[in-house]
Amino acid sequence: MSPNASGVCWSCGAELGASDYVREGECPACRKQTHVCANCRFYEVGRPNDCQEPIAEPVTDKRRANFCDYFEPSADAHTPGGDADTLRSAADDLFNI
Repeated sequence: MSPNASGVCWSCGAELGASDYVREGECPACRKQTHVCANCRFYEVGRPNDCQEPIAEPVTDKRRANFCDYFEPSADAHTPGGDADTLRSAADDLFNI
């Protein structure tokens, strides 16, 4: 990973710098782990192992820290409103009359 690598947190969208992506690193804003598949530029749901890198080791939990050597920060990892808890809450609000 480049020392100038930067991106955004997959969970809250906060700006992250290269030092935030260490193995057990956390987002300073929301405290979610940062060296995770969901924060990687190779992460793509629907691909084998949800990864564009065909020889990467399989990772079960895409939102927990891992040791993947192919990890590169993604500038567009955050999808506002895409969090499962947010979607579940919106559905509950919609159907609770």
